[in-house]
Amino acid sequence: MMTLIKKLSLILIFIVPLLVSTKSNAQENYLIYHSKVIECEKLIVEGKYTSAVKMYDSLFNQFDFLFLRDIKVAAELSAYEKDCNSGLKFLRLGIKAGWTFKSINKSKNLQSLKECSEWAKIIVSEYDSLHKIYLSKLNFVLKEQVHEMFKNDQKMALGAFIRIGQKSKRRYSERKFAPHSEHQLEKLEQILNEYGYPGEQLIGNNLWASVILCHHNSISLDYNSKDTLYKKLRPKLMKALKRGELSPYELAQIEDWKTAGLSGHELSACGFIGKIPNATELKTVNENRLEIGLRSIELRNNLIDIEKSTGLNLYLPKGWQDGKITVANK
Repeated sequence: MMTLIKKLSLILIFIVPLLVSTKSNAQENYLIYHSKVIECEKLIVEGKYTSAVKMYDSLFNQFDFLFLRDIKVAAELSAYEKDCNSGLKFLRLGIKAGWTFKSINKSKNLQSLKECSEWAKIIVSEYDSLHKIYLSKLNFVLKEQVHEMFKNDQKMALGAFIRIGQKSKRRYSERKFAPHSEHQLEKLEQILNEYGYPGEQLIGNNLWASVILCHHNSISLDYNSKDTLYKKLRPKLMKALKRGELSPYELAQIEDWKTAGLSGHELSACGFIGKIPNATELKTVNENRLEIGLRSIELRNNLIDIEKSTGLNLYLPKGWQDGKITVANK
């Protein structure tokens, strides 16, 4: 009997580290996370909503940090399927990831979950404690620093906006905005080196830093063709992407501004800004999207069809590229 116990103990010694290592390796590379999200989205397009809910649930158990956008989609699918257990589980995860009471209460697509017995318990009794978990993970000093950088960037960008004529705008951008932007990127590099990328995971905001980088990549064709600062930062952004600090949506827009600016808005890196002129360019765009963990253009368009047919909100990026993304010669 003792011999058997010893053998089992030895087996556990080898198995447990292996299990821990597997989860740790997955957490280190969020490209795996995003690839799983894409698999969930393919199931949604196929109308396999229950399977998608199960896959989201499995995915969320594998990573410590979860993007709120994905939790919201999982919760909406659960509500659509009238799956109280899964929906309320995702609701709790969402609040711990920053989903606010106002946003939850405003969502009409969660109506079936609101009729579940535990809904009131979560919203009334548990919300504050769950929200505190979210707040405890944020770096508020860093958040304030990046917010100030964003506000300063907006003020400087306004200077280009109010100039009349392209020559005047370009002159302002190169002479006034460029030195300011260079200083901003130096600060961002320091932040990246010390804390990581200041996005949703670190400061609860996935806009401020990406806007600063987009502005830098759109100063002027002449400036950006010679710029080395963004080129220097890009490998660090890719590492931040793999750590889950930077989302594919942010990086796609940052990259698109670079490509659009260098091509006179004739080309697009990821389909957010600029044009996709032909099938050959579409292939390149999809390859660029795949590299950073973003769904293909075709899958995005199919998800928009699902939104229209079901009323679901799949939280696809809005703004520069609303609706379907088309190829120019199609």
